[in-house]
Amino acid sequence: MALSAHSDDLLASYGDREDAMRTYLEAGAARAETLGNRGPVRYGPDGRLAGDILEAYWRTGFYVFTGVVQPAELQELEADLNAMWARLPVTEGADTDASGKPALTAENEAPTLFWSAPLADPFGGTDLANGRHPARMFEPRPASGAPAKSVYLILGILQFSEACLRLYGHPDLLRIAAAVNGDDFTPFNEALFVKQPGIGASVAWHQDGVTHWDSPDLDPGTHGFNFQVQLYGSTAANALWVVPGSHRHGKLDIKAMVERAGSDRLPDAVPVLCAPGDVSICNRQTVHGSFANASPDARVSLNLGFHRRRSVLGIEAGGVHNEVAVYDDARIRERTRVLGYAINARRAHYPHEATVNYAPLADTLNEYPWNDHARSDLRDYNTLDLSI
Repeated sequence: MALSAHSDDLLASYGDREDAMRTYLEAGAARAETLGNRGPVRYGPDGRLAGDILEAYWRTGFYVFTGVVQPAELQELEADLNAMWARLPVTEGADTDASGKPALTAENEAPTLFWSAPLADPFGGTDLANGRHPARMFEPRPASGAPAKSVYLILGILQFSEACLRLYGHPDLLRIAAAVNGDDFTPFNEALFVKQPGIGASVAWHQDGVTHWDSPDLDPGTHGFNFQVQLYGSTAANALWVVPGSHRHGKLDIKAMVERAGSDRLPDAVPVLCAPGDVSICNRQTVHGSFANASPDARVSLNLGFHRRRSVLGIEAGGVHNEVAVYDDARIRERTRVLGYAINARRAHYPHEATVNYAPLADTLNEYPWNDHARSDLRDYNTLDLSI
């Protein structure tokens, strides 16, 4: 997965839809540039995230923070992710990698790897993930010689990469999470999305979250948010797309939206355009998705999700990531330990960087040193994901 030139060129796989798709990509990119929801991380005199940034996030449902991850850290992430990629099972279901050694996930019990046929839509129009992807995306024609299947999603990513774990404790990300979800925010889950050039799968239009849609206390932030850390950046052709403001309108009829549009090209959606090292934050209640990557450019996105504590405490699990009945205080604390490891791993690696005081671990952070025991303790940690 080498860094490639950024363009919105499409490979010859859309057939007679290609001109319409090119026009759509260009128009969406132009709309994205008018939203006023991108720029560097800034803080006010009180040390909290700048108010105009929060206003833009709550208005549109997403924000692009530019230049958050510096080149040296991007190189560390790339090295780790390339090493992980080399250790993937040689085929779906195999226990060994291409060199015949035990595969990356050979010892894992939790669902970790998701495979897809090239340029396919694995979830759209199915009952998977509680049926929250109701309309199938167009599947372009892959080039001859494409693999039968490839990995497009890896869950529990922090157990496989120390660079990813350290990034999880990045002070700017934790301060942003506190500004949006409160100082007592909780983890949700972490994943790696890989959109390989010419074969990367689509993710059908959907809204995340399953537990609170009928709650009288539902508001635009109830189901939390995801960060997307971009290793190589994103273009209109391979980016996540969002319908701005859709997080403010509760549960929407996405299938009807697609039917009104006459295709999977929702007319109001915009791409989340990023350079390498940019970090986007996307409200999980927005209507969002991504097209199959028929472009020559890779997108590699590290997803880091967070919730409000009050959205999780005492709530029955959503059933997408695990089957745990109710999230009590002990269960939340057990999942939160990963943040303790991340903060301490980052502090050891970047000793001159300011450490964020994460409120729920303020008095216990030293109980989570980053060492060999912690590395072992992270195995299958994602069985504890807080899925709502």
